[in-house]
Amino acid sequence: MRTSNPSLNSKTFERAAPGAGVMTIEGTVNKVGILLLLMLVPASYMWSKVMNAWDPSAAMGVAVMGAIGAFIFALITVFKKTWAPVTAPIYAVLEGLFLGAISGVFNQAYPGIAMQAVALTIGTLFTLLLAYRSGIIKATENFKLGVVAATGGIAMLYLVSIVMGFFGASIPFIHSSGTFGILFSLFVVVIAALNLVLDFDFIETGAEMGAPKYMEWYAAFGLMVTLVWLYLEILRLLAKLQSRD
Repeated sequence: MRTSNPSLNSKTFERAAPGAGVMTIEGTVNKVGILLLLMLVPASYMWSKVMNAWDPSAAMGVAVMGAIGAFIFALITVFKKTWAPVTAPIYAVLEGLFLGAISGVFNQAYPGIAMQAVALTIGTLFTLLLAYRSGIIKATENFKLGVVAATGGIAMLYLVSIVMGFFGASIPFIHSSGTFGILFSLFVVVIAALNLVLDFDFIETGAEMGAPKYMEWYAAFGLMVTLVWLYLEILRLLAKLQSRD
């Protein structure tokens, strides 16, 4: 089983001990709902602070702290998956602080953009889930390899851009609102969306294998990572499109 999501890979699942609780798809869906709620509460708080004319620099400070904290707990969850019932909820709360602040800042610059990004993210999630469940899209080995390769290439490009930023340089088309910049963002959105298919397949396989119960939290966390990435990339794409008006 391959997946480009760093929190979900071929060595993630192992069978539960005899007599122990096992992972189920329904249980994982419930955990996704809990994590979404935990993310929504701090996100709504930060959103209201930003939209009520809170100092944008203060909002970005909280956003950065939330992002760093979420990254730390994401790493802990990846390397200590048995801790997922505790670390995944903490990740969701910290990620909510970041998403609420950054969404508010974008929305102040482009009114209505955040709600558009949320709607498109939810719509993409359910559309791909329906396509996966109906068999329209199948996570074949070639499909997985293609998505993994594309995701790795994007990650490498972003990493190079970050390193170049320390020296005052950048890769123009990543951030520009020109034709190439928009096409690049559209490509990244498509790849982020296709990662959802790999996640659906991985979660289904874990349930079929009888993975331990705590893996419901871990699998839900992995899906949340993809959803956050997809939302942010849609937000960036919409911002580029609106900046051209």
